[in-house]
Amino acid sequence: MLWSASHADRRAVRTDRREPRLLRYYESQGLLETCRAANGYRHYDDTAVTTVRQIRALLASGLSTEVIRSVLPCTYGDEARVDLCPEVRSILTRELAALDERIAGLQQSRGALAAYLP
Repeated sequence: MLWSASHADRRAVRTDRREPRLLRYYESQGLLETCRAANGYRHYDDTAVTTVRQIRALLASGLSTEVIRSVLPCTYGDEARVDLCPEVRSILTRELAALDERIAGLQQSRGALAAYLP
């Protein structure tokens, strides 16, 4: 794998042994762009480090890769700050509502389970 990003930035992205597979996964999901060098190795440009950080932050917030594909073009900075254009606001509002529904369902299940305990 070839990188044009600095060595320090490469280390920041490489957090564990799964990293090459994750990068290929992000690429297959349309989240990360790459090109192939003449020897077949993937080449990531300098923006790839920031993009990977953004993807990881968005994944940590509970978004699916499908949703991230829609939101990612509107992100900036290492912490995945989002430009809230109307389309992105609508997507994030919908995802938050779905998360609230899942939380309500889990709370209901928790209550039912807790009722079995004295």
